[in-house]
Amino acid sequence: MEDMDETTAEPDADAIRDGFAGQRMLVVPRTDVARALRHPVTGKLLVTDAGCFPHAARHGRSRPRGAREHLLLVCTGGAGWCRVGDVRTAVSRGGAVLLPADRAHAYGAAQDDPWTVWWFHFTGADADDLARAALDAAGGPVTHLRDPAPVASLVSQVIDALDSGLTVAGFTRAAGAAWHALAQVIATGRRGPGPSLSPLERAVEHLRATAPQRTAVSALAAMCGLSASQLSALFREHLGVSPLQFQVQLRMAQARELLDGTAMPVAAVARRIGYEDPMYFSRQFTRRHGMTPSAYRGR
Repeated sequence: MEDMDETTAEPDADAIRDGFAGQRMLVVPRTDVARALRHPVTGKLLVTDAGCFPHAARHGRSRPRGAREHLLLVCTGGAGWCRVGDVRTAVSRGGAVLLPADRAHAYGAAQDDPWTVWWFHFTGADADDLARAALDAAGGPVTHLRDPAPVASLVSQVIDALDSGLTVAGFTRAAGAAWHALAQVIATGRRGPGPSLSPLERAVEHLRATAPQRTAVSALAAMCGLSASQLSALFREHLGVSPLQFQVQLRMAQARELLDGTAMPVAAVARRIGYEDPMYFSRQFTRRHGMTPSAYRGR
């Protein structure tokens, strides 16, 4: 085992498991996990826990007996480390860590530059094969992604899916995003340096892929390895709007497409693009376009 310096020390009694400013986390109750594993669809691949810990100072976990599920972590900023057996590996931005179920491990944030880490636990009938494929592709539990933002975006979609409800539909959406994230790790791990999208391009790509789902500026910035103020400055400099205003633009573009190309009622259009209150949607649409949704369709 490598010598450890003071910036990457093993977690101690004061290590923090969660509770970080701006974090997102969802833990599926174990009764719901057991029920979902018995279902013929959700039992194939099931996400049981997912989250994002931004700038997670003093974050650390040690599991001498491993976890019950497989675990994927992706670092989008800062640094940390992981230990599997007697091998300890530094993890920097772009690092992806795949920890097999029931295998002893520990991991934590660097003290001088704590990581921002996106993660999810997964199990199910197909989980072992996916985990084995990811480990084989990476040549071990730690690999490097040239661009971690697409995988972080997919983990965000996993969280959104579970947050929408612990139903067959929610579990299936989460499993789809998780499968895609693991496929990205398998396909893009161990790549050398090369051109990649800029932070602004990665943010825009995520917003386009997940619209009309709203994404908090802090979560969007964490995917891109920036602070919320840095990302907002990039949006204003290059796009002329804030990240939130850009999301509104995307939703309104979808509304125009639906009003132009379908016969959906205005209330249904509002719900499709993420507005539960049709009156609020109509006010927002009128403010932006100078006419009501009905007038726009009539024109």
